[in-house]
Amino acid sequence: MRFHLPSFLLGAVVGASGAALAPRLRPVAVELATGCYKLLDAALVKLARGREDVSDLLAEARARARTLAPARAAAGGAS
Repeated sequence: MRFHLPSFLLGAVVGASGAALAPRLRPVAVELATGCYKLLDAALVKLARGREDVSDLLAEARARARTLAPARAAAGGAS
């Protein structure tokens, strides 16, 4: 493989500039990560609320079915 001087220089410049800019970009990265965690937390709260609503709906349906079933059996057995 041939040595390609422009590619080497480009890599060296990118590496050096990345090392020089890293301390300045750290606050930006921290803010970005904070925003991502806030979005994740909000999504998890909405998901938990949705699960609770579904659970409440199913519990209400189960309770209604259990109260109606004995009444229907008594009405059907009496005739």
